Amino acid sequence: MINERLYGILTDSFMKILLPGLTATIPLTIISFSVAMVIAVAMALIQFANVKVLKELARFYIWVIRGTPLLVQLYVIFFGLPSLGIVLDPFPSAVIVFSINEGAYGAEIIRAALESVPKGQLEAGYCAGMSYLQTMRRIILPQALRTAFPSLSNSLIAMVKDTSLAANITVTEMFMATQRIVARTYEPLALYIEVGVIYLMFSTVLTWLQRVGEKKLDFYGYNRR
Repeated sequence: MINERLYGILTDSFMKILLPGLTATIPLTIISFSVAMVIAVAMALIQFANVKVLKELARFYIWVIRGTPLLVQLYVIFFGLPSLGIVLDPFPSAVIVFSINEGAYGAEIIRAALESVPKGQLEAGYCAGMSYLQTMRRIILPQALRTAFPSLSNSLIAMVKDTSLAANITVTEMFMATQRIVARTYEPLALYIEVGVIYLMFSTVLTWLQRVGEKKLDFYGYNRR
């Protein structure tokens, strides 16, 4: 049975861990993922358009980001840039790194989704008198994003958990809040399980929203056929 002291620590710490989750972890995830999707769409469209120089630059960016650890990228931005005279606060540093990192992975997801759209769709847009940009915006991109939605949703869920790495650059999110409580109470097992449960709660809500979104997109796609 759980002893009274440990029960008191867990009940007292729950809100102290959850609150940073609502004020730091979730905002960090939402802002970073939103910026990442802008980057991802831009990089995917550049590759899809097959403009040689721009495509090579996009491929280089994706190669570097996907080939280096997220933690290293956090350290480079937060601890490395000050040596060049660029000093950023922890939260903006985390937003920059998570956005750039997720943008690279998202770009590959969206690129694959764009390439899955039949080439005849692009030609149909031209036949209807649309320009390349109009065809991409009205025909190709909506279909591609519908295809990419499940994978992008999984990436969002993964980002919620990856934000725990922001504790390494002093962002006061859930994991850092837990570390501070552990340092004071000396109950690492119970408290780390507790923060894991809270992460699981967040991920479960996002998984449910993903399923709702997929059903709506399937219904929308069926009605368009």
